Amino acid sequence: MCCPGCQAVAQVIADGGLENYYKHRTSEAASPDALSATEQLRAEYALYDHQSVQQHFVAEQADGSKQATLVIEGITCAACVWLLEHHLSSLKGVIQANVNLTNHRARIQWDEQHIKLSDIFIAMHNIGYQGHPYHPDKEEQLLEQETKRAMRRLGIAGVFTMQIMMLAVALYTGAGDSLDANYEHFIRWASLVLATPVVVYASKPFFQAALRDLRTRHLTMDVPVSIAIGGAYLASIWATLTASGEVYYDSVSMFTFFLLIGRFLEMKARHRTGKAGNALLNLLPASALLCTDEGETIVAANELQQGDQILVKPGHTIPADAVIIQGSSSIDESALTGEYLPLTKREGDNVVGGTINVENPIRLEVTQVGASSQLSAIVRLLERAHDEKPKVARLADKVSGYFVIAVLIIAASVGLFWWQTEPENAFWITLSVLVVTCPCALSLATPTALTAATGTLRQHGLLITRGHVLESLAKATHIVFDKTGTLTEGNLSLQESKTLSHLSAQQCIEIAASLEAHSEHPIARAFHKITAPRSILAAQQLTNHVGLGLEGIIDGQRFFIGKPQFASQHCGQHLDFSDAPDNRCQWLLLADETQPLAWFGLTDPARKQAAQMIGQLNQMGLEVQMLTGDSSAAVGHIAQQLQIDSVISGVSPAEKLQHIQQLQANGAQLLMVGDGINDIPVLAGAQTSIAMGSATDLAKTNADAVLISAELMRLPQALKLAKRTRANIRQNLSWALFYNLIALPLAAAGMIAPWMAAIGMSVSSLVVVGNALRLTKLGRPDRVE
Repeated sequence: MCCPGCQAVAQVIADGGLENYYKHRTSEAASPDALSATEQLRAEYALYDHQSVQQHFVAEQADGSKQATLVIEGITCAACVWLLEHHLSSLKGVIQANVNLTNHRARIQWDEQHIKLSDIFIAMHNIGYQGHPYHPDKEEQLLEQETKRAMRRLGIAGVFTMQIMMLAVALYTGAGDSLDANYEHFIRWASLVLATPVVVYASKPFFQAALRDLRTRHLTMDVPVSIAIGGAYLASIWATLTASGEVYYDSVSMFTFFLLIGRFLEMKARHRTGKAGNALLNLLPASALLCTDEGETIVAANELQQGDQILVKPGHTIPADAVIIQGSSSIDESALTGEYLPLTKREGDNVVGGTINVENPIRLEVTQVGASSQLSAIVRLLERAHDEKPKVARLADKVSGYFVIAVLIIAASVGLFWWQTEPENAFWITLSVLVVTCPCALSLATPTALTAATGTLRQHGLLITRGHVLESLAKATHIVFDKTGTLTEGNLSLQESKTLSHLSAQQCIEIAASLEAHSEHPIARAFHKITAPRSILAAQQLTNHVGLGLEGIIDGQRFFIGKPQFASQHCGQHLDFSDAPDNRCQWLLLADETQPLAWFGLTDPARKQAAQMIGQLNQMGLEVQMLTGDSSAAVGHIAQQLQIDSVISGVSPAEKLQHIQQLQANGAQLLMVGDGINDIPVLAGAQTSIAMGSATDLAKTNADAVLISAELMRLPQALKLAKRTRANIRQNLSWALFYNLIALPLAAAGMIAPWMAAIGMSVSSLVVVGNALRLTKLGRPDRVE
């Protein structure tokens, strides 16, 4: 840059997501002086109407409409979600608008013939919210900025509240004749100085949200909270200036601090879950090797266009959806499917962006990019599944507005009554009512219990990543397991070997291990684990026959290992899987050029604690099922070993989803446990999903919970704690409601001063927190060594 000023402007443009502005400008930009604020806003958002900009986050639907996922800034509660959905849905041309309170993302579908995307952005801006196109990197920046702001506000509120509380003790204990008037004035003024940053800076989000609510005429809890904080602060200033009445700086600061803690905990949980879809799109590499007439060129992956030809080398990630036009290889799709075996792909086969090329170089032709890719479609599917709100959430959205109106009506009625009866006490009594009715304990009742239980489970190896998990676990009636990597270890191991010649079993294993020594295929790794390095023989002229097996020369003799048809084709005795010793294993054949030498049986063994876990789940009254796409005999063997009666095998992803939906439609409270995003629609459609600790990173970020340790006994333990948590929440809610029902009439009768109301509110909150802390005690489950 020519100077720091231009550099600062360029940085602002980049931070605002407008890097491509100058690429798409068709004429000289108008002078900022000649544009009004609205025109500048329209000019900025109009960039998102360009087709080249939209291709990265806008998908065209089958009916010709368009759909985009946006990140919304400024959402604070369920009422904000209602306002956004209601306002956007009322716009002509908007077909559907769903806002997710958990991750603050909006899924908008619109008809471009009636409304432009820029008009939707402006409509959101007009009611106090700011939208951004959803992109993992940009969202990470927004989340980081939000976290820093919340930390600063929480830190300021906490530090100054402690100082104010120390001064308040002197006022409370020395009230009356025992405290010199000069000291009392000093303490009041010092408290004013300390409380001002808390009210002006830490409480700023409450006031901003309240002003927005008043402009849109849709009330949230931020309105009475702002009235209580602002009213108590202004009244305390008046009492300080006139040296009369009571001051409530401690109540204001403590009230603000408690509310900020609740908001901060909620925000951190939202940030964790908001990263779910990010991991999907982050699977794509940053660059690609583009094939042109001039040769191979490295380009940014997001610049690829449909029809481009690219080269993907072994070990590299495929940058876009494509079709193979030259070569063949094995493709590792475990990040998407969770299955550990790579799939053989040849010319004409389609491959998905984000999967890994394992063995050979392949030349591809790009078929889909940007929002049209399969990964983007999966992200949209996840968003749609997350947008489906449970009944409790819909009820909370509906009740929240009425609750605020009721609070304001009660406070206004009490104030009016006392204004006519005793005007000098009307303000203080009204303030007491507002403080009493602010549902601090009520709002802490559920999150504190959930936080305590979540922390306990995290310490014991189960990481909860979504807030609804404990509630769902407590009501679970059915638990469905994937087989591979969940009930089994997820790695093939050599279980059996049968010789067919004069060679011993150990000699055959050493020959097989020598052929597989340099391969990273999961089948090869089964031989790596059981053979010492000194036993490996030198293999020459190794040839990998994709999807069939290996051949090589050891001590001048050629050997073949792999599928029976492949290995036996050169020895004059043709064998296939029907000739294998049994159907309990995945059998490989080792042969030389004259005869078959040995059968090797590979299996994926059951986890050590699987049988005991299934037994405990049955004792708890849950219906246990195994749902897998595997149709081999290994399914029945594992089911018999673990005593699982209900087994659904050999089903397609669509059939899996249909089975899950049918169970839930029949009233089942479903918990699904898997080791990957194995059929993403199924995991997204399940009420609750848990990923194993050995699962893919993608599975962990998208699951509702992650079993970090390999101890399956944590699952029954989590179910028991979930039921205790549900009982604890009911106790907390009962106490909070009891407190409000008792304190509200007393405050309205003028029997509770604001400081007493604030103390009562704090005590009720401490009771709720203390009760929730009982959930931190949990015994360790039995181990199976």
